[in-house]
Amino acid sequence: MNSFGSILIAALVLLLGFVLLIKGADAFVDGSSAVARRLRIPGLVIGLTIVAMGTSLPELAVSVTAALAGSNEIAVSNVTGSNIFNLMIVLGVSALFTPLSVSQKSLTREFPFSVACAAVLAVFGATGTAGTASGDAIGLISRREGLIFLFFFVLFLLYTLHEANKARRASLKEEKEDLMSLSKSLLLIIIGMLAIKFGGDFVVGGDTVVAGHELSYGAVAIARVFGMTDTLIGLTICAVGTSLPELVTSIAAARKNQLDMAVGNVIGSNIFNILFILGVTATIRPVAFTGENLTDTIILIAFSALVWRFTWTKHTLVRREGLLMIALYALFLLYAVLRVYW
Repeated sequence: MNSFGSILIAALVLLLGFVLLIKGADAFVDGSSAVARRLRIPGLVIGLTIVAMGTSLPELAVSVTAALAGSNEIAVSNVTGSNIFNLMIVLGVSALFTPLSVSQKSLTREFPFSVACAAVLAVFGATGTAGTASGDAIGLISRREGLIFLFFFVLFLLYTLHEANKARRASLKEEKEDLMSLSKSLLLIIIGMLAIKFGGDFVVGGDTVVAGHELSYGAVAIARVFGMTDTLIGLTICAVGTSLPELVTSIAAARKNQLDMAVGNVIGSNIFNILFILGVTATIRPVAFTGENLTDTIILIAFSALVWRFTWTKHTLVRREGLLMIALYALFLLYAVLRVYW
């Protein structure tokens, strides 16, 4: 197949991926918000649990697959990179569509907890013993520390379930609106998750074999045409690609005025990524922690503190703050790219 044909296929797959992402996010948000209304659960709780876990599936798949293959050095980079993208781009871009209100409870409970998770990750990684870790690892996240992450993840789930039950008990009034059936809501959630999953795969792209010929598709194929190295592709397209579900879901939630769900998606995903994904990965096989991982985790903590400060004064993230967050992420990405070649 000539180069023009290859680029055309890559572009069509990329377009199909974006369509699946957008439509899947709409279905996922509609189904999730319908479940929240029917069960009288706050949108924030749904965002912290169902939406957050569903949109973090790509990160989970990448990290667990790497752990099973015995090459889980990328696990921490995958998580910290995705969390920084979630915080600065997902919330930043969502704030461009509409000011994001953040509840007092989120500011005093869930948000600090997500920052604490990142801080514990830095401490575990920096104080661990490198042992047999390869490359420039400064330590390992051990199986014991992985189990500690999982323990706190269970506590976090129990807390969100408690909040959901408390909200249901407090909601005594009857719903006046026509509610979507629970079965239809769950079907929309499942269809949305599948569309988001495959849409993200198509957008990121990769290599496959068709009729005995290796075929590249999606953004990876287009990037290679323009001479991008695999390392640079991994730092940009693949890192961003695993966070596309959070991005499209939060934007869809913001457009539909489900602001609590948009914020809860990001906070919940960042907690899920550290406690559950790294917990499972380290339990399967201890995870190498490098000096670059420590730097990225510290940057994640600093960005988290900045966004926390933005939202603390008026409990709202506004457009100009979203623009600043996007600009800071661009600087971080530039630093990450230059770091590879220095």
